[in-house]
Amino acid sequence: MTSTGNQFFIVTETPESPRHYHAGCICYIHEHQQSFGFPKKLQVLVQRSFIPLYCEVDKSCLEELSADEAGLLLALTDDSERLKWFREKDVLHRALRLSEGTEVVVEEGREKLNGIIRYIGNLSEPVSEEPLKGIFFGIELQGEDLGKGNTDGCYHSEALFTCDKDCGIFAPFSRVQPRCSNSVSPAGPESPLHSETEKPVPGDRVTYFIEDYCRYGMVVNVQEKDAKHFVLISTDTDATGKTGEVEVPLQFVVKGEWPAGWTIHDEIYSLINHICRHFTQTCFFFSTECDLIDLYSPAVEQKSDLGLGVNSLVEVSLGTGSLYGIIRWIGTLPGRQEIMAGLELEEDKGVSDGTFKNVCFFQCPPRRALFVKYSSCRPDARFLNDGDKDVSPKHKVTDRERQQSIGKMDPVAPISTDQVDQILIGQMKGIQGHCNSCYMDAALFSLFSCSSVLDSMLFKSIQPEDAPIQRTLLNDIVNPLRSEGFVEGRHIMQLRQQLQNHGYCHSFTTEEKDPEEFLTIIMHHILALDPLLKLSAGGKVQESYCYQIFLEQNHSLVLPTVQQLLEHSFHSAGLKLAEVPSCLILQMPRFGKKFKMFDKIIPSMELDITNLLSEGPQQCILCGNLAQEECIDCFEEPVFSQTGCKIFCKTCSAQVHSHPQRRTHRPAALDIPEGYMARGVPHTLTKDIMELFAVLCIETSHYVSFLKYGPNSHDWIFFDSMADREGGTDGFNIPEVRGCPEVGIYLDMSPAELANQIPRDMKGVAKRLFCDAYMYLYQSTSMCLYH
Repeated sequence: MTSTGNQFFIVTETPESPRHYHAGCICYIHEHQQSFGFPKKLQVLVQRSFIPLYCEVDKSCLEELSADEAGLLLALTDDSERLKWFREKDVLHRALRLSEGTEVVVEEGREKLNGIIRYIGNLSEPVSEEPLKGIFFGIELQGEDLGKGNTDGCYHSEALFTCDKDCGIFAPFSRVQPRCSNSVSPAGPESPLHSETEKPVPGDRVTYFIEDYCRYGMVVNVQEKDAKHFVLISTDTDATGKTGEVEVPLQFVVKGEWPAGWTIHDEIYSLINHICRHFTQTCFFFSTECDLIDLYSPAVEQKSDLGLGVNSLVEVSLGTGSLYGIIRWIGTLPGRQEIMAGLELEEDKGVSDGTFKNVCFFQCPPRRALFVKYSSCRPDARFLNDGDKDVSPKHKVTDRERQQSIGKMDPVAPISTDQVDQILIGQMKGIQGHCNSCYMDAALFSLFSCSSVLDSMLFKSIQPEDAPIQRTLLNDIVNPLRSEGFVEGRHIMQLRQQLQNHGYCHSFTTEEKDPEEFLTIIMHHILALDPLLKLSAGGKVQESYCYQIFLEQNHSLVLPTVQQLLEHSFHSAGLKLAEVPSCLILQMPRFGKKFKMFDKIIPSMELDITNLLSEGPQQCILCGNLAQEECIDCFEEPVFSQTGCKIFCKTCSAQVHSHPQRRTHRPAALDIPEGYMARGVPHTLTKDIMELFAVLCIETSHYVSFLKYGPNSHDWIFFDSMADREGGTDGFNIPEVRGCPEVGIYLDMSPAELANQIPRDMKGVAKRLFCDAYMYLYQSTSMCLYH
C-alpha cells in the first residue's frame, strides 16, 4: 500500500488567491527535494493536477501524511470530505489496522451490512502519471446480507477478489469499520455524563439550557467543583443587547448550535431534572448527538400516508418555521419505540453528522443531521404535483412521462437553431435550480441543450449498478430539456441523490461543487467514458476529461483570446494533442471566486488546433507549403505574429534562422506521416477546427451559462437556473433562458475597442461572458451524434 520516494501532505486551508488547490487536496514532494522559494513556503505537486505543475503552499497549511494515509484519503473524491475524515484521526488510524480477513460492517445506502475484507488496494490504473491512487476495501458480504452488494469482486472487468454475484462491495475507509466497534455498550453507573471526546473545550461553540430555553455562547473554561463539572460560557448578545459570562452544569451544555427558539417542554424539563438527580450515566437528552426534534420543539405532527422512504424530500414544521431535508434513515433509536427518521437538512440547522449516542446511522456534513418522528415528516411542498398541493411550479403529466411509464424512451435530438425561440426562451425554461445545484444545472444545460457531442455516454453499455444514473440523465433530464425546454428541480435532486448514494461524496445533495468535479465523476467513474483528451508530453500520452489552462508568470498577454491562452499553456507545459478530441473542455486561468488572471477574455468562436497536434501534416506559416520544422524559441516572435506555434518548411526555416538574433534557435523536425508526400506532390492541407458551443461563467459563487446556438454572431442565449424566486424559504426558484444578441456587438469589436469597454457599462449580460468565464466548451462537429 505504500509509495516510496515521495513525501505526502494534505492541504488544510484554501488560499485566497491564486487558488490552484483547495483545502483537502493531497500533494507531495520528492524526498530528496529541498524547500525553495519563500522561506515559509514549500513547492509541492498537487496530486489531483493533470499537468505536473508545482504550487507554492504555506507550510502552515500543510500536514504531513504517510503514504498509506494519503492512499486511504485519495479514495474520497471530495476535498471537503477528505479533510473532514483526515481530522477524524481515530477512524483513519483504525482503517490503517484493517487487513484482509477482518470482519467488518460496511455502509451501503441506508444499510449497515456485515462482511469480510477480501481486498485492499487500488481499483484502477492511474488516468495520468500519479505516484499514488486511492485505496479501497473489497468486502464479501456475509449471512443475511448476501445479495445486497453490487459486484462479484470485479471492477471494470478486472477481478480483484472472488465472490458470488452481488455479494461484494468496494468502499472507501469512511464507510468501513470493524464489526466489534459497531456496538455501543450501555453506559454503566460509573460513566461520566459526557465522554472525553464529547466534553466541550475552550473555544467551542455551544448551546446551553437555562430557564427552559436554549441559549448560545463560547466555552471559556471547563472546571470541576465538589466533584461536579461546570462550563464557563461567554454568552452571545441577548434580546436586550447584553453579553456576559455564565457558569452552567456540564449536563446542560451541548456542543454546536441548536435552531434558535427551541424550548424544553415543562414535562421534559422535569424528567431531565429527575434523571440528573438519580443518574450519572449519559442520557440521550444531552449527548452531543442530542437531536430529537419531537422532544424539544412543538413539531406539527402530521401522519405521513404518501409512502415516504429513504431519499424522499421532506419538510418538518417547528414553532419557528419549516426545515427541509432528505430522509437518509428510517428505524428505531436506542430507548425509543416510535419509528424515527434521520434527516439530512439543506442548511446547517441540525445538531450532528448522522450520529446518535455514538452510533452512526447515516453520514452527512456536521450540523446537517436531525432525528425526528417519522410521523412528523411530510413531502416537501416545493416539489409536489398538482394533486398534492398547489405550489411550486405546477407539474402536469406530459406525453414524455406517459411514454416513460410504459417503456423505454426514444432519444431526442438537440434543439436546432430554428427551434430555440419556440422551445427554450422564457421563464420556467432550462433546468430549475435548487439548493446549490447551479454548477450542475449550468453544466448539463450547456452540454446537452443544443449539442450532441457527448450523447454517446447516454447510450453506451455500463455496469448494472450505474444504469439508474444513466436512465435519470437520459429520461428525466436530457430528453425533457430537448423536447419541452424545461427540467424540474426534483429530477436534478434525484441525480444528486444517486451520485451521493454511490459513495463518491456525502454532500452532493447539499453543497456546491466545481463543474469539472461533477463532470469527471459522471464521465469517468459512472459512465466509464473514454477520456476526451489525450496529451503528448515527452513521448508519453496522458489522458483527462478537462484541461486547466496554466500560464507562466512572465507571459505577455493582456487581453487574450482563448486560442492564445491554449497555445501559451501548451507551450509552457511542453504539451501536444495526441489526437483531435471530440469535445474540448477548457478551464480558464482563474482561481477561486475572487482571483482572475485577466479582466476580460475574448471568446474564440473557432479553435484552430492544427499546430497543436503531435502528428499530422501542417502548413508553413510563411509560404503555406508543407511544414517540416517547428521552432519553440520563435513562439513569441512578433515579426511573424504576436503569439502562436511557429512552424516552417525547410526553406523558410533556413531563411528565418539566418537572422543573427535567431541563429541560436534550435528548430525540431515535425512528425509527418510516412508516404504523405508520395511522388513529391503534397496533398491538399486542411485545418483541424473546433467550434465553440457553450461557456460556463461564475460570479459571487453562482454559475450561469451561455450557449452559441447558431452560425450568426448574435445567436447567443443566456441561462440562469435561479434567475428569480417565488416565495421565501418555502418557495421555489424560477429558471430563465433569454436571448443575448448583444454579445455579438462586442465580438465584432477590435481588441483595442473591447479593451476600452467598462464592464459595468456593457449591454445586457455581455459583461458576464467576457469577464466571468470559468469554462469553455468546444466540439468537433464531425463527431456529433446528430448533424
